[in-house]
Amino acid sequence: MSDQRPSDESLPFFVYGTLRSDGHNHAVHLAGRCADIRPAVLEGAALHDGPGFPWAVPDPTPGRRIVGELVTVRPGAYAGALADLDRLEECRADGTGLYVRQRRAVRTAAGETREAWVYLAGPTAEEELRARPALITSGDWAKR
Repeated sequence: MSDQRPSDESLPFFVYGTLRSDGHNHAVHLAGRCADIRPAVLEGAALHDGPGFPWAVPDPTPGRRIVGELVTVRPGAYAGALADLDRLEECRADGTGLYVRQRRAVRTAAGETREAWVYLAGPTAEEELRARPALITSGDWAKR
């Protein structure tokens, strides 16, 4: 049996805030680059209201989840989209940025489990979260 795990260079992105298809950062960074967008959920994580954008943090509380979209970027646009999103999310290779990019399993609305890049709150955001926690109980940025 062959390994069907996608390479890091082809992973879709799980987006849950301003990068969702109706968000302003989607229009700037993803519009015209997408091959597919479908509803999806990240289990075992919580969504917090940040300063104009959300933060996702791992959370083992039963039932905790984040509602978002699984975005597949066209192969020819992938490298540029990845660089743009890392820059937008202030994701640094040393893990000290506003966000950290991690490979996580997400579930589509059709029940399919897929691996995707997810931007989780990094050390800078975690400091503010400790000072000002603002859990979005619905797990959905659009319904905060």
